[in-house]
Amino acid sequence: MDIVIKLSQFLLSLSLLIVLHEFGHFIPARLFGTRVEKFFLFFDVKFALFKKKIGDTVYGIGWLPLGGYVKISGMIDESMDKEQMEQPPQPWEFRSKPAWQRLIIMLGGVTVNFILAFIIYIGIAYTYGDYYIKNSDVSNGIWVTNEAMEEAGFRTGDKLVSIDGKPVEDFYGSTESLLMGRVITVERNGDLKTLTMPVDFIDRLMKSREENEKTMLLNLRIPFVVAGIEEGSPNTGALKTRDIMVSLNGKKVAFADEVVSEVKNLKGQTVPAVVLRDDKEVAVDLKVNEEGKMGVAYASRLGFTDLERLGVYNVSREEYSFMESIPEGISRGKNRLVSYGKQLKMIFTPETGAYKGVGGFKAIFDLFPQTWSWQAFWEITALLSIMLGVLNLLPIPALDGGHVMFLLYEMISGRKPSDKFLEYAQIAGFFLLMALVLFANGNDIYRWLFK
Repeated sequence: MDIVIKLSQFLLSLSLLIVLHEFGHFIPARLFGTRVEKFFLFFDVKFALFKKKIGDTVYGIGWLPLGGYVKISGMIDESMDKEQMEQPPQPWEFRSKPAWQRLIIMLGGVTVNFILAFIIYIGIAYTYGDYYIKNSDVSNGIWVTNEAMEEAGFRTGDKLVSIDGKPVEDFYGSTESLLMGRVITVERNGDLKTLTMPVDFIDRLMKSREENEKTMLLNLRIPFVVAGIEEGSPNTGALKTRDIMVSLNGKKVAFADEVVSEVKNLKGQTVPAVVLRDDKEVAVDLKVNEEGKMGVAYASRLGFTDLERLGVYNVSREEYSFMESIPEGISRGKNRLVSYGKQLKMIFTPETGAYKGVGGFKAIFDLFPQTWSWQAFWEITALLSIMLGVLNLLPIPALDGGHVMFLLYEMISGRKPSDKFLEYAQIAGFFLLMALVLFANGNDIYRWLFK
């Protein structure tokens, strides 16, 4: 059932983005009197699941869910319709329209993507508001749980102060900035320390997560909450799920990292402990095996509700009226757009190793949760809409950005590239695009098989 829910969200989001992107081309094309021969959701290689001709346009659904397309008359695109291009230009064809009209038609898709993302972010702000933890409330600092953070110089208990000179205000909201930051200032034992992030930090972080996929970049220091008892654990019966450890071997322990550290020094011993169970303190004897483990799983991250219930952190809430949600949503969309641009820059900078984390359809599929959440669905859809818009603007001939590049050349120089040149450019762009698609999805397959 979980896979069905994930797949449903994935296909619904993908379908929505594809249809609206193609409508972005379709509407200005029709407004300028350009004939649109096909409008398809998904690709109809050899056959279509459904198609119906209305007027001059065949609308349909293909069987290959790798995208969608509109076929515009008189345009050199992925259809490579050479026969049509060999005929004299007709007034309803794309090639017969002024350059400025053709430019608007080509920019229509990405324009819709960006507008859609901003509208979704406005809706999210208005409907759900904001839940966050102020960095100033994180008085106990961070919990370092992965090797990459340790290698970069972070230590458990460090308090984030600033990233590239900008003060950290929202604790979890600083994750992306931390990933792409160069100079991080932390407070450690009352002193300020400056950490310079390694150029290949993202590469190191991915390798760290290969060893433990649950490791997080930023973790709050939280109490040791028992999340489960492992099969064959020597402490079956002594501990129960949701127990909170408050004392171990006579020492008070406030955080999970303190328990983990202490247990390593108690190998092969049976020690007294105190846990909080149903709001009551219960004394138990715990056995630690020769490997320094108790045979229990503990929570590595708690939700906002649990954090408030335990009284360890204050959760801040912001609610927005409709008018307030507009600038808030625009700000979120702008930040996402800038952030994604920075991520692309890192991907195309080999020494960062960020290209190794590029993923294809499986990576997108994995973004969606296993339980249906409209908030998560819309947040992911807005992000994917921005990604689709930015990627389509890349100056690759097979993408909208490639067509825009040639149109701008025509408008500036006054010379239109020949149809033969555009045909060859389209072929070259197609093979380059396929190489990128194979690389991204190849990464997915490699991680699935070997990681």
